[in-house]
Amino acid sequence: MGGFFRSLRERLSHRRTRYGLNTVMALFLFLAIVVVVEALAIRHNIRVDLTEGRRHSLSDQSIKLLKSLKEEVNAVAFYRTDEPGKAAAQDLLDQYDHFSAKFRYEFVDPDRRPGLARRYGITTYRTVVLEGGGKEQKVQGAEEEKLTNALVKLLRQERRIMYFLTGHGEADLESTEREGLSQVKQALTELDYEIKPLLLLREKEVPKDAAVVIIPGPQTDLLPSELQALEAYVKRGGKLLVLVDPFTQPGLTDLLKKYGLHLGQNVIVDRLSRAFGGDYLLPVVTQYEQHPITKNFNLASFFPLAQTVDAVETPGASVQVLGQTSSDSWAETDKAAFDRGEVSFDQEKDRKGPVPVGAVATIEVTSNVQGPTSKVPTEEKAVNGEPSTVNAKKGGIVAYGTSAFIKNTYLNLSGNRDLFLNSLSWLAEEEELIAIRPRQAKFTPLVLTASQARLALWGTVFFPPLAIIGIGVAVAVRRRRSS
Repeated sequence: MGGFFRSLRERLSHRRTRYGLNTVMALFLFLAIVVVVEALAIRHNIRVDLTEGRRHSLSDQSIKLLKSLKEEVNAVAFYRTDEPGKAAAQDLLDQYDHFSAKFRYEFVDPDRRPGLARRYGITTYRTVVLEGGGKEQKVQGAEEEKLTNALVKLLRQERRIMYFLTGHGEADLESTEREGLSQVKQALTELDYEIKPLLLLREKEVPKDAAVVIIPGPQTDLLPSELQALEAYVKRGGKLLVLVDPFTQPGLTDLLKKYGLHLGQNVIVDRLSRAFGGDYLLPVVTQYEQHPITKNFNLASFFPLAQTVDAVETPGASVQVLGQTSSDSWAETDKAAFDRGEVSFDQEKDRKGPVPVGAVATIEVTSNVQGPTSKVPTEEKAVNGEPSTVNAKKGGIVAYGTSAFIKNTYLNLSGNRDLFLNSLSWLAEEEELIAIRPRQAKFTPLVLTASQARLALWGTVFFPPLAIIGIGVAVAVRRRRSS
């Protein structure tokens, strides 16, 4: 026994043995570090997207919806094994899965599993089927906007109806022209809202099934009977989204004033618009007040030809401004100067910025008349089945001082579309939909000057092979001289 230990001590004293043991210990230490890092990565999965515009990240709306899931949602993506775009689709579905334990997905090759493809009625590749709550939705192509909209439709308990007031020269929902509202209609249809025109001159009252009534910039004043119908609608818990252009609609001005929303009868002029490449009459809003509509809203929104909308404390209504222009703006009150295109700040008459361009009022309902949401149970459910934080017994009005910001020309400008849809979602008591919505990847071309383009051409195309040839010639010449 003593000889064994003496022999072992002699072996350990050899340099090669010590080096070998050190190598083995270093290897074990490295493996231990890898195991610990892997364990931490599994328990604390963190994704960092460093691309401009967060190209590889989900939008706030998608994340909000996924985190609110109460029921299991399964996605079946029908892609061939070698289908182009499958890797991108898997990356996107991985992100959906990352944000909710209730979301699961699988890829199925319809050629290898024709029975399953037939069960879902799949006729084309790259079809994704979402299942949940006994319903299913299909989308063609795994794109975030399509998937999230399909998720909204899947979770919605009932289809909400949006009425657009007509008969006063309002913009046309079907028109694809600059002044039309076809893009508004498309955006609402994608969110599974049902859209109907409302001719109050004929209907006499707002239909009981109206989730929200939108008044998109009437060009003539409403008749007293129409104003009475709208007021009665609000008093029984109805919701209005009012867009009024400057120097128009004294009737609507008086109606809004009853609920603490004051239209300024002026035009907002904003010097900051120049910084964004716009006109002085295209006020920009980058600062928003705290409200569910503007919570975490960080996009600039533009309000062409807008007037001010103030929130004034009024009995029976809770009012609040939503957003204001910059301090470089003012509210021009001289309509004659505005018509001549000669606006300038007059300290005596005009109002110095910041000035408000939108406000919201929540109205206490005093009438016992069955309201427009009478088809909705008392325990009203929002999009995910949870009770909404908006009281169904309260009326609501969101007012903006222009109708142009939702027209085809400006709807998709910066945050206009999100602000408009957030306003509607709040009024329709679907707060789960209030967020920044998915956007398509922005095309970012590399713009070079002529000299930069020549430098890039020589540096990447001509210089590398010429450098290799030069080095080869130099080596050959050196060898010849040495020999």
